[in-house]
Amino acid sequence: MTGKHETTKVVILARGLGKRMRKSDESTKLGADQAAVADVGFKAMIPMATRNGRPFLDYLLSAIADAGFTDVCLVIGPEHSAVRNHYERVAVPARVELQFAIQAQALGTANAVLSAEQFAGNDSFAVINSDNFYPPEALNALHAMAEPAIVGFDRDVLVSLGNVPAKRTARFGALDIDSEGYLRRILVSPTEEMLQSGEPIYSSMNCFLFTKEIFGACREVPVSVRGEYELPQAVHLAIERKMMRFKVVRVSAPVLDMSSRADISRVAEHLKSMQVVL
Repeated sequence: MTGKHETTKVVILARGLGKRMRKSDESTKLGADQAAVADVGFKAMIPMATRNGRPFLDYLLSAIADAGFTDVCLVIGPEHSAVRNHYERVAVPARVELQFAIQAQALGTANAVLSAEQFAGNDSFAVINSDNFYPPEALNALHAMAEPAIVGFDRDVLVSLGNVPAKRTARFGALDIDSEGYLRRILVSPTEEMLQSGEPIYSSMNCFLFTKEIFGACREVPVSVRGEYELPQAVHLAIERKMMRFKVVRVSAPVLDMSSRADISRVAEHLKSMQVVL
């Protein structure tokens, strides 16, 4: 035995309402299969080809397995029976053990993480979004980390090498990192000092490694101004109460972000050469 710690579990948050994706966009042409899924806002299951294409989530699961994760929990709503049917009957994964957790109501990402508490048990676990395709550098780092962590993505690289428009980076905030490389806070926007420094600004794309202590913070976090229990606020609570420290993993590689209908063709183009092995 080497004693090397590796995280094998990952929780994928797929319960969101997909409001941006459901919004009509006459300038974006989609195939009938793509439009049908976009209409209900379940971004993870949008086909990556206009006809009979693999759903986006297939690509994400394949990448997760490539990184060494073996156990996956997909947090879905009670209305998402189609995704369960797909992975239990149509495309049964062989490289990961897939479980489902039901978040009865869309009460926010902190509440979604609580839905996976039984799956996580006492083990460390990664948490990622179902509508982002993360680079290998990020997934490999979370698999190998020996302490809680957050991946910070260079926001200039998100724009230059990915599909993220510059104005969208405002949604991802900026990481305030201390001198030892640990997270102080996830800021709503970069400070003037950050902007003037010339140094890379790192943003959060909800790519975390947690230990079981996060569940206490998720239970205690107050409702946000948006009326949700939000994971960044739970992270702040965990830091403030010294329940956890989060090492920042700095990554200069793009994340494919599928927020709206206009993103679908761009993401599909990036993924078209990827071999998917479930």
